[in-house]
Amino acid sequence: MIPVAKILKSNGIEGDLLVGLLDIGIEDIDTTEPVFVVFDGLPVPFFIESIEAKGRTRAIVHLTDIDSLEDAEETVGREILLDAEYEDDGEEDFTGWTLFDGEKLIGTITGIEEIPGNPCLEVAGALIPLHEDFIVSADPQKRILVMNLPEGLLSVLAGK
Repeated sequence: MIPVAKILKSNGIEGDLLVGLLDIGIEDIDTTEPVFVVFDGLPVPFFIESIEAKGRTRAIVHLTDIDSLEDAEETVGREILLDAEYEDDGEEDFTGWTLFDGEKLIGTITGIEEIPGNPCLEVAGALIPLHEDFIVSADPQKRILVMNLPEGLLSVLAGK
């Protein structure tokens, strides 16, 4: 899951939410795909019924099934997430992006190897698992992917 917004507060009495966008513009959010909000440790899918920009970094959003002030108040402080699989199935495949492991530069992604159930990024001749648990952030504008890779993975891939 990739965080794209944080719910700042409710807006009105019909379930609208004021959200702060995280390194994404509203034009980059595909409203035909679900977004997720975590409740009790589980991602719950919602569809965006409407979204209206409020400046460059905020928006008023109405999600399906959040129809009252009480419903909206339950979501305040939570992040809105996109499923990494939906991102990968879209236009962007990370080819040409710069990959970091935390703050450490790994290299330029040269492709994706579509291994069933385990897609991998190709970087400097190595395959790195593209798993949602490893993704820290993705910045489409800067074409930067930050991951938190398991300790020792890079040294194993490099044969060290």
